[in-house]
Amino acid sequence: MNNLLSEGFGHQKILSESTGYSLGATGKPIKQLSARGLLYGSMQPTDKTRDDQKNHAPANAIILAAGYGMRMVPINTGKPKGRLEIDGVPLIERQIKQLHAVGITEIYVVVGFMKEQYGYLSDRFGIKMIVNTEYTGRNNLHSLALAAKHLHDTYIVPCDVWSASNPFNCFERSSWYMVSDLIDADSDVRVNRKKQLVKTKGPGNAMVGIAYLAGPEAEIVRNRLRRFDRSRKHDDAFWEETLYDEDRMIVAARIVRAADAVDINTYQQLREIDGHSKQLQSDAINTIAKALGAKPDDVKDISILKKGMTNRSFLFECLGNRYIMRIPGEGTDKLINRAEEAEVYRIIAGKGICDDPVYINPQNGYKIMRFIEGVRVCDAFRESDVRACMKKLKGFHRMRLTAGHTFNIFEKIEFYEHLWEGKPSAYRDYADTKKNVFSLLPYITAHAEPYALSHIDAVCDNFLFSTGEGGNENLQLTDWEYSGMQDQDVDLAMFSIYAGYDRQHIDRLVDIYFDGAAPCPLERRIKIYCYVAACGLLWSNWCEYKRNLGVEFGEYSIAQYRYAKDYYRMAARELAKLGHGRPGAIK
Repeated sequence: MNNLLSEGFGHQKILSESTGYSLGATGKPIKQLSARGLLYGSMQPTDKTRDDQKNHAPANAIILAAGYGMRMVPINTGKPKGRLEIDGVPLIERQIKQLHAVGITEIYVVVGFMKEQYGYLSDRFGIKMIVNTEYTGRNNLHSLALAAKHLHDTYIVPCDVWSASNPFNCFERSSWYMVSDLIDADSDVRVNRKKQLVKTKGPGNAMVGIAYLAGPEAEIVRNRLRRFDRSRKHDDAFWEETLYDEDRMIVAARIVRAADAVDINTYQQLREIDGHSKQLQSDAINTIAKALGAKPDDVKDISILKKGMTNRSFLFECLGNRYIMRIPGEGTDKLINRAEEAEVYRIIAGKGICDDPVYINPQNGYKIMRFIEGVRVCDAFRESDVRACMKKLKGFHRMRLTAGHTFNIFEKIEFYEHLWEGKPSAYRDYADTKKNVFSLLPYITAHAEPYALSHIDAVCDNFLFSTGEGGNENLQLTDWEYSGMQDQDVDLAMFSIYAGYDRQHIDRLVDIYFDGAAPCPLERRIKIYCYVAACGLLWSNWCEYKRNLGVEFGEYSIAQYRYAKDYYRMAARELAKLGHGRPGAIK
């Protein structure tokens, strides 16, 4: 009936092709509809049908546009995914116009990442904004939960779907979820013979993501959204989880041809749909082409790597070789001096510490490295890994390299706090914690080792193991953007807090580092505890700055603050045992 009302087919064969049902299968419902007075003649809707249509008109639409669109690198750094253009029209504007074409003007857009870039939609199209402030740490189930009260006869629309023809109708009798006829190895849902959507371990039908929820199903989803959203275990969940009863969805499948509706997730997909889209003119892509002596079209097979805490990185192929490109993340220009980073790479070049960059820009921080096959990072709880990493770190330390800049932990703590621009800390006892940590500075100063080039961010994820020629395992220490002159014992503290070590593990790390040399003196070990407290506050303040930018690190940021508090107390107790009294009084 939806097809007959929207298209006015007069031939059963065409109707069969449009709905996806066999010619025989369409015969029975046509007879039933005619018998109920809903069709006459050559499948023409009657006045009764037209009246019924008015009672089944969609009420509104919710567009989900809060996420990063991380897989769109490198073109998601300056524009959110919903504003990418195809044929000169932003995706989200095309969707809004398609909704307006079928009479739907009550439209809610859930925004988060770069939300300001969607602000004009309110004036131009009369849409209503809903802001998701937790878009960095929670998936789109939370976004839809924020709009749950509006769910009744509603279209749910991901902002990154491009539809060749209008996917919306003036008439929707029942609920559905849109999938493609394209078979996708990564899909976990498939259409069975009854046109039901059932779970599968793959392959399945590619999930387009547009859905329509009529009254009964809308109420079920609304209640599930609210219940699921209260549980943190659903932070990473897609809203589609609310559609399942055991192994199948509570809504029917709406199948479209792959070419008619595309969920645009990658740079390559955008290139295939609109090779002239101005978003393809990426500064990062042009940089790659120039650095590697290639053309922009030679940059292929782009895929996002795990998002780092400071940067975004992506893997790509060019002229038969694979590389990784780093693009600085939000607010990084205030955190990192890229000229100093480039200086460090120059200082360590050819010393066997890590591969030299293929390209590094000391102004904007773009960096290209060769991709290492089969790489793995250090397991901080595997002693053989830790021993290898400490040997690598000590070898670097013994070089006693020098640079023209210093990484001053206590100055950086103040600087990161300054970047909050007057906003208070999330922690009520921040002032006391900061005072306590700073009271350790005299002891640190009195017992500091002579400064030399230190990594500063020598965490387990920056030690890269790979298999070299002859099957030998190679080890690199990468990611030098925070590196500077400092007491090199700071690197042990940094490794510890990122690994989530307790005191027993920290002591073991120190013992491993000093293995084969004189044991670590107690005063120096206590100083490392002091560094753990100071570095904990440093990264806690760093996380608070990033949180103000909308980038949330959850438990990691809380753990850093705990290190500041707990290891101040630990250091104070140890110093009291040595008769030093309160840390602030130490000379």
